[in-house]
Amino acid sequence: MTVDHDIIIAGGGLNGPALALALARTGLSVAVIDARPARDRAGEGFDGRAYALALASRRLLTALGLWGGLADKAQPILRVEAAQGQPGEGAGPFHLIFDSAEIEEGPVGHMLEDRFLYGALVEAMEGRVTHLPGRQVTGQEERPGHVAVTLDDGRELTGRLLVGADGRGSGVASRAGITRRGHGYGQTALVCAVDHERPHDGTAWQYFMPTGPLAILPLPGNRSSIVWSETDENARAIAALPDEEFLEVLRPRFGDYLGEIRLAGPRFSYPLSLSLAESYVAPRVALVGDAAHGVHPIAGQGLNLGLRDVAALAEVVVEAARRGEDIGAPDVLDRYQRWRRFDATALGLGMDTVNRLFSNDLPVLRGARGLGMGLVTAIAPLRRAFMRQAAGLSVAPMPRLLTGRPL
Repeated sequence: MTVDHDIIIAGGGLNGPALALALARTGLSVAVIDARPARDRAGEGFDGRAYALALASRRLLTALGLWGGLADKAQPILRVEAAQGQPGEGAGPFHLIFDSAEIEEGPVGHMLEDRFLYGALVEAMEGRVTHLPGRQVTGQEERPGHVAVTLDDGRELTGRLLVGADGRGSGVASRAGITRRGHGYGQTALVCAVDHERPHDGTAWQYFMPTGPLAILPLPGNRSSIVWSETDENARAIAALPDEEFLEVLRPRFGDYLGEIRLAGPRFSYPLSLSLAESYVAPRVALVGDAAHGVHPIAGQGLNLGLRDVAALAEVVVEAARRGEDIGAPDVLDRYQRWRRFDATALGLGMDTVNRLFSNDLPVLRGARGLGMGLVTAIAPLRRAFMRQAAGLSVAPMPRLLTGRPL
């Protein structure tokens, strides 16, 4: 039977368009169904939302032909420092310090605003990908040799493979019968950006507070992105405060090393949880990104994990198509699952353990945590191994796109 597209992707955030571009550049026919209007997130105004792109993720964007237009909008992360802290007391005596100069590949990552990354993806899809903004998938059905997808306007699309890139509440996953496991953290992330008096020098800070971690991530200029995890109760109260009162609560946690701070753009909040799909595949279905694994934002690995999925799935699908295989066949999709599931689950559970270990004020654990961070900083091979992990260079085998080479 003739199908409309080789691959249909439900979800037009970041992972969906990135996968679509990777596939379309090899000649495959791809449709992206995006619940949001196309330009909702690609406006000109700064809103503070940004991502820590690992070195491997930057290489993927290079392979897709996007990084050249994004490099001057990104802030290199030249140094990472982590420490325990208490509001108003500053950082503890033991620091975990990563310096990008220690690995020859370059900065471990870059900070890039959502509006720039999303805008570049949407623009690159034009003329290459069938982009259906403002539409939602309401149904899907596996049929002999293909999958049929129903949209909210009544249209039906057919393809060899349906990819769920539609987030933690993935409709694609639930309609395919894929269950999830996980738990809430009792924490909420408060997200915003601040302008500050002094330069950050490309340094990212992670303070581990008893109620949750606080990340201060460098943006271009004297500006930083804040991802501040608090208990749900505290977060509700803080989120309800006017801007100036919000800053008064943030300042003792932030410290004064960057001078005076002020809000730059709106504030956001979202509950934190661990959510892992029991399977990444089903008949003619594959999951990527948060649809497969939603993790704690410690170390900013959520998007990077999703882009690892994108790179692996694209390589599996393209190689299968070149060999004349059915790209939606169970054995093809199983190659993707075997490649990605262990890595993503291990990292998700690792972040879960770190959050549990650090989000408390038990004296015994506080001392052990400090000594552990000091030990990693003092042992160069161990320190570099952690840096390469954070940069996404320890994935094995490494998908081709994560090396910067096109498929």
